[in-house]
Amino acid sequence: MRVSLQWLRELVSCDGPVQELAERLSIAGFEVEAIDDLASQAEGVVVGYVEDRQPHPDADRLSVCQLRVGPASSGEPCLQVVCGAANVRAGMHVPVALVGAHLSAVDLTIQASELRGVTSTGMICSLKELGLADSSDGIAVLDELLETVPPVGTPVAASLGLDDQVLELAITANRPDGLSMLGIAREVAALTGGRLSLPPAASVIPAEPLPVGEASAAAIEAGGLFSLTALTGVRVEPSPRWLQRRLERAGLRPINNVVDITNLVMLETGQPLHAFDQGRLAALGGKPADPAALGLRPAQAGENFDALDGSSHALSPEALVVTYGDRPIALAGVIGGAETAVHPGSDALWLEAAMFSAEAVRRSARSVGLRTDASARFEKGLPSEVTLTAADRAVQLLQELAGARVEGRWLHRRPHQPAPPLQLRRDALHNLLGPVLVDGRPEDLPDGRIEQTLTALGCSLVAESEGWLVTVPPSRSMDLTREVDLIEEVARLVGYDHFASHLPDPIEPGGLEAGQQAERWLRQALCHAGLQETCAFSLVPAQGLMDHPPRLGLTNPLLTDYGHLRDSLLDELLLAARRNLQASMPGFWAFEIGRVFQVEGESLKEQAELAGVICGERRSELWSSGGKGRSLDYFEARGVLQQALAALKVPCEDRPSGDHPLLHPGRSAELLVEGRVAGWFGQLHPQRAEDLDLPEATHLFQLALSPLISAATRRNRWQPAFTPFATVPASERDLALVVPDTVTAAQLLSAIRKAGKPLLERADLIDRYQGSQVEAGSASQAFRLRYRDARRTLTEVEVEQAHTKILGALQKQFGAARRT
Repeated sequence: MRVSLQWLRELVSCDGPVQELAERLSIAGFEVEAIDDLASQAEGVVVGYVEDRQPHPDADRLSVCQLRVGPASSGEPCLQVVCGAANVRAGMHVPVALVGAHLSAVDLTIQASELRGVTSTGMICSLKELGLADSSDGIAVLDELLETVPPVGTPVAASLGLDDQVLELAITANRPDGLSMLGIAREVAALTGGRLSLPPAASVIPAEPLPVGEASAAAIEAGGLFSLTALTGVRVEPSPRWLQRRLERAGLRPINNVVDITNLVMLETGQPLHAFDQGRLAALGGKPADPAALGLRPAQAGENFDALDGSSHALSPEALVVTYGDRPIALAGVIGGAETAVHPGSDALWLEAAMFSAEAVRRSARSVGLRTDASARFEKGLPSEVTLTAADRAVQLLQELAGARVEGRWLHRRPHQPAPPLQLRRDALHNLLGPVLVDGRPEDLPDGRIEQTLTALGCSLVAESEGWLVTVPPSRSMDLTREVDLIEEVARLVGYDHFASHLPDPIEPGGLEAGQQAERWLRQALCHAGLQETCAFSLVPAQGLMDHPPRLGLTNPLLTDYGHLRDSLLDELLLAARRNLQASMPGFWAFEIGRVFQVEGESLKEQAELAGVICGERRSELWSSGGKGRSLDYFEARGVLQQALAALKVPCEDRPSGDHPLLHPGRSAELLVEGRVAGWFGQLHPQRAEDLDLPEATHLFQLALSPLISAATRRNRWQPAFTPFATVPASERDLALVVPDTVTAAQLLSAIRKAGKPLLERADLIDRYQGSQVEAGSASQAFRLRYRDARRTLTEVEVEQAHTKILGALQKQFGAARRT
């Protein structure tokens, strides 16, 4: 955003040095990238008078001019300048660059020289060489450009409007009000305490409903509103010089008074406008212009559109177009069409003031590869409350500068509910920001300073016992939505450097909580088990690999392809596995701990999860298989996860499950932590593996993080207890049982440990067999049991009694039979 200092000082009193203003704006969040001093473009250039002009003796296209650059009474000799412009003649006033002057616009330093044998001591300048817009091919003729020509020898900068300074501001995405002069003026007033002198509000033009179809109405309501103001008796001519200068300083090229007024209002209020020629619209439809013929719809594939800048585009359905008689006449929010543009013969106009959604304008601009000043403002988001105010302001200027008469206005808008005022609590502000330093002493920020700062931004405040009720102006309604936003504005505009820095007293040492420490140990345990930790974006495409409910989308995403909150960690892990295998890696063992987001009814559920993929082989393990690559089977992969969980002493049991759409129906299990389902483990479904180009032996797991951390931080697991080394021998027995194949090893181990107390020290599954050697529907499971008494050596009879007790409990609970 280019901000003219002269224009800014007309809106707010800020007479201090421009460098000081630039520094305060930068600290407040509007970074000043450069300060363009326009006077430097005409330094050393004065008003000259052409006393005589003769053709060059040795060049047909050159002239030898005698220029007077001082008062006639001074007796100073004339300068001899060789000029190549065709429009130079005796008796005119021209800008003359003296020897030694540097023209920064063309990076030229003037020196005395000879041109074809004739000495030249200076240069007659064109507007382009002075950094001004110039449509002519010759030198600048001051008699034609200025109402009153200054005396000869006077510096020409002030007369040509080169007595200004322009600030280049970088506007962040959350501050669309910074793309308007009124927004910057309010910001400066809040920073400096200057008095605002804003233009008086224009008269409100009454409107009647705009007749549109259902599709157009839906497209309009998605943005906010669409209005047309009919004007007649318009004189299209060059703009006044003051208007042209304001546009030039903002980096815009003057066209004519109608287009220039719409651009001026856009710079002033931030709201883009567009004018259509009624006569050309009537010619398109073959009858008088009718608002009912207007529409708003997505473009058709391959539809042609000729833009105002002379470019032609083949549109795609991503583009949103304004139509007349179903023919595109403008790319909504981006640029108007050449067929309906205002021209010198126009006398009747339709002034469009509309609000389009930021997403629609961004897609439209990207689809044609075109970004304009209008689209840049729409993409950042504009409040619809400013739209009609800007249209009224433009109509006021068209009446003053182009003789326009208002014939009527048509309007269609979505229902608008005013936002309730925000409560700003005095204690909340002081507790969050702390005291300010006054003469080195900390004091609470005075109420008067708080009110002055917010009032300068356009807020209305109503005092309460605990603080204020703050009504935010429409220009800031998209940025100031919470109490903390108001507190941030106060801190930003008062200046963070004015607040005292105070550490807690007394300072206490910090450290990780038990849950944080357990999560850190879990990450380390997974890495020790052979998995690598990954970190993926939390913003993902709208559709995932699994058939989940629709993901929650962001209102204003930076990228459409990454505009939704993830509901699973596995999608990116599986895609990463595919990328690694396609890059000739032998395998991909990885995990991620992160947050996922799921929509439940009208609420958003956020939780932390652990997910991982074990796919292919580990290159570091080839020594264990004689150098031959081998993928893990289901039980080996499950053992990798169990190794990590066992390091935290987290009890985890498996329960068969076959209803997960992502997993193999016969090779999956629910994972129970402390008896409750916390996640699942399984082999990737063969069809999914084929679709993703992954090997069949790809294993996945997913667990909620909260149950794992809670189980790991139980007092009996988190606080280690001292246990002395055993000093007596143990006695081991193997127990092979035939049980129904629906009975799990976890169930049997739980019963064994319960029945074996107090002598049973350890129980492990060592074998499971299901085949021809046992009956159909049964399975053989073998366990190794270790018995020990810490005080004495057990006798054979005591071991057999404990062993028999365990066998009896298993027979009673599961109908187990000892295998012979």
